Amino acid sequence: MSDQLNPEQNRAVQHISSPLLVLAGAGSGKTRVLTQKIAYLINHKNYDPKTIVAVTFTNKAAREMQVRAAKLLDKVTAKSIHVSTFHTLGLKLIRNKPAIYDRKTNFSIYDSGDSLSLIKDIMRRDYGDPGNLAERVQWQISDWKQQILTADDVTRAQFSDPVSTTASQVYTKYETALTTFNAFDFDDLIFKPVIKLKTDPEYRHEKQLAIRHLLVDEYQDTNLCQFEFIKLLNGAHSTFTVVGDDDQSIYSWRGARPENLTQLQHDFPDLEVIMLEQNYRSTGNILAAANKLIANNPHVFKKNLWSQYGPGDPITLFSCQDDEREAEQVIADMHHHQFQHRTQHGDYAILYRSNHQSRLFEQQLREKNIPYYLSGGLSFFAYSEIKDVMAYLRIVTNPDDDNALLRIINTPRRELGTNSVQKFVQFASDHQIRLVESMHHDALEKALTPRAYKRICELRDWLGHMNRLVETDSPDTLFLKIIGDLDYEAWLQDTMPDEQQAMRKIGNVHDLHDMIKRIANNNLDNTLSEIVSKLTLIDLLDRDDNDNSSNSVNLMTLHAAKGLEFPYVYLVGLEENILPHRNSIEEESIEEERRLAYVGLTRAKRKLTITYAMQRTRFGNTEKTEPSRFIEELPEETLQKRGVVSDLSGEERMQHGTHQLSQLRLLLKTE
Repeated sequence: MSDQLNPEQNRAVQHISSPLLVLAGAGSGKTRVLTQKIAYLINHKNYDPKTIVAVTFTNKAAREMQVRAAKLLDKVTAKSIHVSTFHTLGLKLIRNKPAIYDRKTNFSIYDSGDSLSLIKDIMRRDYGDPGNLAERVQWQISDWKQQILTADDVTRAQFSDPVSTTASQVYTKYETALTTFNAFDFDDLIFKPVIKLKTDPEYRHEKQLAIRHLLVDEYQDTNLCQFEFIKLLNGAHSTFTVVGDDDQSIYSWRGARPENLTQLQHDFPDLEVIMLEQNYRSTGNILAAANKLIANNPHVFKKNLWSQYGPGDPITLFSCQDDEREAEQVIADMHHHQFQHRTQHGDYAILYRSNHQSRLFEQQLREKNIPYYLSGGLSFFAYSEIKDVMAYLRIVTNPDDDNALLRIINTPRRELGTNSVQKFVQFASDHQIRLVESMHHDALEKALTPRAYKRICELRDWLGHMNRLVETDSPDTLFLKIIGDLDYEAWLQDTMPDEQQAMRKIGNVHDLHDMIKRIANNNLDNTLSEIVSKLTLIDLLDRDDNDNSSNSVNLMTLHAAKGLEFPYVYLVGLEENILPHRNSIEEESIEEERRLAYVGLTRAKRKLTITYAMQRTRFGNTEKTEPSRFIEELPEETLQKRGVVSDLSGEERMQHGTHQLSQLRLLLKTE
């Protein structure tokens, strides 16, 4: 059909006689196939564009598909095609006839925060629960909806664990409340149409007649509810094309079922299967490593990716003494490579398993003044515990900082209710004075309850004491004094839903402490006020840069990297208990972790570097680590080892290091 398509892609575009599964390997041009097929159905098979529906998972992917399709069609035709996410398609069905879903036309859609607040209110009102179980109850209700279980279904079931038992009781009241408030939650946008399509044959027939061809992207990421949604929309007079890759199914934690791909063969015996194995992204060494790695997973459909780009550079495997050296080595290597090849910052990506791994790389990039863009997670300074501690440091060093005072006034809790805080703020406003000044005002006692006034005075006196210590104590000592007086770590342990979250937040506070010590040690004349100013400036610059990632080093989790590609990729922290994750090892569910590593490998276009540390520090403890088992699964002939374990002789390593150092010095002179 097109010179732009290879034979398998052409077959996928032109096949319309039966349901079609396209198994599209990483970088094999699946979006091109989907958009070309839309154009083929309209231009060559005279399909009405209004009867073609294409669905995917993200708004970004939907927009890309719409833009590409529009280039192959005229403007009017392109606008007639429905290209959207699953949830947008469900919303379209609901908006068509909201009354059949027991809603008025002006219904609201609750996000996760709205839903959680509603569940907390129900639990507090009806069960006297302070909300400790609310998040887990919310997750359980969401999981039931993804499994197409209604409140009535759940009520009839028996549960032994307290979360499920409580959630089964809350579910009915939650659904009643949503109806009362004329609202849907996010899951409802697919769940409610699926229930209606399953239980109302006339409605199902009407919707099936409206669709002649259905195209679905990233089918391996569908959960049970989405799987049923697609089946129910496919009628006797329509066909579908689903595109997926079982090797890139990495979202089981949110309900994705890669087995949905194989289930299609059972549900549709006339299903045609076409493999797309030619890769248009990566070099031969990268693909050979990816193929060998993923071959260790069981397969119903076996693929072998290949490209016409030749073997390319070998994969560099860097072994590092510890996690700090790992970050230093990666940034130094990137700097050296950029100097050698005159590349852009945006050509590089650092990929990791978990968000906490970004910290040391962020520090190195900031110290080297290299712009970076953090995706798939919060910046370090955006975490609530870091905002809390930074607010304390700001108010201790600058008593005029009213915003900082408002942040910490009841964190950790001082038994100051919202009403008391509002009265306190109103008092300062009425007297046209700063909040700190109002704490010393004689008339404040009359404006507050005796208990609230006592708490405000205690905070006032403590802040005054800390303000005086700024002049005498070192930044390191004062930081520890503040955290100790607040008993902040104990408060985190008491308020977090589980120990793991509490320890992660405590670890972040320790990292902030280490950062302050490092800045103080670099210049002993640095006061705490100066250090806080530097940290605040880093935060503001990071925040400003987030809107422009066009020429910044990309930092992201492997989950966030799916669907993206970069010329040069650093896959870091490839160690046991990180990738594969400790939980997966304990649960003996390694296959998805291997798929996650496979996704990381196949993001690289020209050069891939893999790193691991011999020891790693977490929560103040330094532990020895083991290289990931996935490294052993990579073909030796594709690897070039560097670092502690190296293919180079001692003399070669010295020459390589001297050459790098001389080039970096030259670079520094020219900047």
